[in-house]
Amino acid sequence: MAKKSRRAKAKYRATVAKPVPENPAQQLGPLPAKVQSPTRVSPKSQDLASRYQYVIPEVKRIAIIAGSIILVLIVLSFLLR
Repeated sequence: MAKKSRRAKAKYRATVAKPVPENPAQQLGPLPAKVQSPTRVSPKSQDLASRYQYVIPEVKRIAIIAGSIILVLIVLSFLLR
């Protein structure tokens, strides 16, 4: 299946984009001051942590397999000289 062309993507972005006001300085009012709340873990990062909880064990397993293959290659290089 072929990828979408860049032209099609640009056309889609143009239709979805919000209209830009002609003179944005006049339409913007004073910006409200942000009050800092206590540091908390965002729900998005919690979601990612629960979503990818299987990654760390798989990376460990891959590292063990790769290490054992390298070890076998080193042993074979000494034996087959």
